[in-house]
Amino acid sequence: MILLSFLVWIFGLVATAYLLLALAIVLLQRKLIYRPDVRRTTPEASGFAGVDEWTIDTPDGASLVAWYAHPEPGRPTVLYFHGNAGWIELRNDRLAELKSRGFGVLMPCYRGYGGSTGRPSESANIADAKIVFGCLLARGCRPSNIIIFGESLGTGIAVQLAASRPCAGVVLDSPYTSMIDIARLRYPWLPVSWLLQDRYETLTHLPGVRAPTLVIHGGADKLVPVSMGRAVHRAAAEPKALAVFAHAGHLNHLAAGSFSLVSAWIDTLPATPRASEPRPLAKAVPALARTATRPEAVPQAYVVSKV
Repeated sequence: MILLSFLVWIFGLVATAYLLLALAIVLLQRKLIYRPDVRRTTPEASGFAGVDEWTIDTPDGASLVAWYAHPEPGRPTVLYFHGNAGWIELRNDRLAELKSRGFGVLMPCYRGYGGSTGRPSESANIADAKIVFGCLLARGCRPSNIIIFGESLGTGIAVQLAASRPCAGVVLDSPYTSMIDIARLRYPWLPVSWLLQDRYETLTHLPGVRAPTLVIHGGADKLVPVSMGRAVHRAAAEPKALAVFAHAGHLNHLAAGSFSLVSAWIDTLPATPRASEPRPLAKAVPALARTATRPEAVPQAYVVSKV
C-alpha cells in the first residue's frame, strides 16, 4: 500500500512537471523560434556604399527597417528573407556576394529585429513579406525581375510569398519541411503539433509555387537536417535544382562556392535579365552531377540535380 502510494505520488509529480514544461513551451515558444538582435546599423557603418536604408510602415502600425542595394542595369533584384537569429549586419557577406554579381538586393528585418518595431510571428512575417514585395513593384520592378530568397527560417516565408505572388525564381537555403518537424526533433516528448502556433508548413504551401526553385543545403547541417532540404526539393514543382554541400554545416557554404552556383542558376532562368554571355548551368558551375553521384566523388563537395 505504501509502495502504491509512493508510485502514485511519483507519477503525479512527473505529470505535473510535464504539464508545467508544456505550458512553458506554449508561453515561450516565440522566444525559442525568434532570437532577434535589436541593434540598428546603417549600411554605411557596415561599409556598404550605394546601399539605402528603407523604413516601411505597415497598416497595423509597425515599422520595418530594410536595406536596398540597387541592381546593375539589366540585372534582377533578390528579395532576401533572413534566418531566425541576429539582424541584417550578420548577413554582410551574403549581401556583398550578391551585390558583387550585379544583383539588386532588398533585405528587410523582421519585426523586433535590427530596428524594426513590433513582435515577430508567422502571420506578421508573411503579411510584411507581401508588403515588401509590393514596395519593389511600386519602384517599377517587375515580378519577372524578382528572385525570392529565403535563408533557414526565411525559407518558410519565401515559400508562402512565392505561392501567392509571381516571381522569376525561388532560392531556398537550408529549408525545413515545417516548424512542427523542427520542433519534433528538439522536443520529441512533447505533442508539438498541438502546441505550436507558428507552424511554417513549407510542404503545404510549396505546391502553390510555380516559379523555378533552387534548394541549397549543407550536408552536415545539425540545425536543419539535409533530409529536410531533399524533401523540399522532391516536393517542389519543375523546373527545380538541388545543391548539397557535403561538408558544410548550417548556412556556412559560401567558401564552397554556393553563391557562384546561385548566380549561375539565376542566369539560366528564362524570365530574368542575364549577365553578359550567360552559360547553361552545367557549364557555368563546375562539378555538376546527378543526385545519384556520390558526394565524396564530386569536386568542391556539392551535388546538383534537376530531377
